Amino acid sequence: MITPTAAEEARFWAMLEDAWAGLGPGPNEVRRALAKRDVSEEAFEEAAELEGHLDGVLRALARACEGLSAEELTALDRVVERKLYDIDRADVQEVTDGSDDGFLYARGFIVALGQEFYEAVTRDPRVAVVDAECEAFCYFFAHLHRVRFGVFPETGSGISRESVSNPAGWPR
Repeated sequence: MITPTAAEEARFWAMLEDAWAGLGPGPNEVRRALAKRDVSEEAFEEAAELEGHLDGVLRALARACEGLSAEELTALDRVVERKLYDIDRADVQEVTDGSDDGFLYARGFIVALGQEFYEAVTRDPRVAVVDAECEAFCYFFAHLHRVRFGVFPETGSGISRESVSNPAGWPR
């Protein structure tokens, strides 16, 4: 089983931060505030605003990946796969709601918002937002790999990003 290295994770988070930085201070202030908000406050408007910026983030991220090798794109996909897997938990789903696909897309939103938000949700799932989704991020690097190299990458991780696949997150 292949797991992401610390360097691969650091690169992934740095690339994502750079993509967000290109949008200017406004969206980044909202993103940081969402991660630090009082969980008793509803955050539908903030989440909707950030969902509106995700296309720009993904375009910037795609540009940043233009010169990457198949191995580098696979490593980035492996990081996303692991992050989605790690928050595939009943306590997170309880907050985000949604079907299996909807929960996958909600986890995509959580990861796409960056390390600060991801770690906040990991510590306290109540930080997550109901019905906030980013389907495109769930397989973003895999799709880039397919477009550039003709096949989806084999991450070698032995895990699945699909909902309810992490047995540790779904006690029976």
